[in-house]
Amino acid sequence: MLRRISARYSRGFIAALLAVAALVTVANVGPARATVPTGAAHPSEQGALPAGR
Repeated sequence: MLRRISARYSRGFIAALLAVAALVTVANVGPARATVPTGAAHPSEQGALPAGR
């Protein structure tokens, strides 16, 4: 009986380790960072307002 219990706990422990490894891998995979700054993204910062304002 002890052999069955230890096998059950070892399977659970291995499953937990695999789940943590999968979560860490997914957390580290993300969108790539921009290497070149694109400048101002807001239209008012680019001087695109109409002349009357």
